[in-house]
Amino acid sequence: MPLAPLDLSALEAEVAEIETVDASATAVITALLADVEAHKNDPVAIQALVDRARAATAGLAAAVANVPA
Repeated sequence: MPLAPLDLSALEAEVAEIETVDASATAVITALLADVEAHKNDPVAIQALVDRARAATAGLAAAVANVPA
């Protein structure tokens, strides 16, 4: 008996979501590192970046939490 064709659409959607989250996280981290490097001698600017990163952490954590292991 031949097997029914597999419906890979759900898997394809999951992979696309993982790739989107991964690309977004990479972009944020790269930008943050560039900002830290550019302001390494300015403690006030560094603290502002830390504050922004902490504020963004909740959104990133939620996005990563929704990605299947």
